[in-house]
Amino acid sequence: MQTIELIDLIIGYDNHAVVSPITASLNSGQLTCLLGANGSGKSTLLRTLAGFQPPLKGTIKMAGKPLQQWNHQELAQKVSVVLTEKLDLKNITVYELVGLGRSPYTGFWGGLSKMDDEIIQSSIALVGITPLSHRKIQTLSDGEKQKAFIAKALAQQTSVIILDEPTAFLDFQSKAETLQLLARLAHKEDKCIFLSIHDIELAIQVADKIWLIDDAHQLQVGTPKELIDNGIFPRFIENSSIQFDSYHQKIKIKNSHFIVERNPFTSDKMAVFLKLSMIKSLFMIR
Repeated sequence: MQTIELIDLIIGYDNHAVVSPITASLNSGQLTCLLGANGSGKSTLLRTLAGFQPPLKGTIKMAGKPLQQWNHQELAQKVSVVLTEKLDLKNITVYELVGLGRSPYTGFWGGLSKMDDEIIQSSIALVGITPLSHRKIQTLSDGEKQKAFIAKALAQQTSVIILDEPTAFLDFQSKAETLQLLARLAHKEDKCIFLSIHDIELAIQVADKIWLIDDAHQLQVGTPKELIDNGIFPRFIENSSIQFDSYHQKIKIKNSHFIVERNPFTSDKMAVFLKLSMIKSLFMIR
């Protein structure tokens, strides 16, 4: 079901557009990944969709209603946001952090009811960190902290979750676990989940849809397969140093004695394959 609709949307700052007009939609039950180079406008688009800054022109509809017609409390009950810059929270437990997700319903200083407690505990369980409920946030690993912030977003009980680079600063295993978790939440909890990410190979594997801001500041939208088949990824990625292997759905380094590939299906370690010419040289094959 269509949850967010963008119609001729122009985003930017001080009347300077950073992306060409956007007409697209985000659907419930889907994980959509936003890709683009640094400075391409990804964060600006996320902030605009979350209602943190107004668009320059165009319309954003949330559940069929223009975004500007939602008041702050209504919007907080519709959209939850997980930012890259985490709050500097210390001496607060995971349970207390997730409980902050109930503030759109209780008020910031409001007490938690039995129903709120059940929602908090359910949200913590959904991300798989129940044993960490009473741990202080500062004692958690980066991956565990990210799950705690996702649980806070779930406790907010919104139909839309927007995340700004949720896999930044995580090791590869934690990146994979976080994206698998978000995909599972989108599909099983019927959430509309929209996130920015730099890891193209991971996005291809987990995303239902991909939004890619290309070098011409145009938004390309499609399934991973559609963008690969249409040559979007090779055009976006290829330069003098790297190229995109559409068949294997991997990024390769060019002009090297070694072809370096990361296989995301196994581990974060680099699998290095010697070129046939080097193998021949090493073994004196003529």
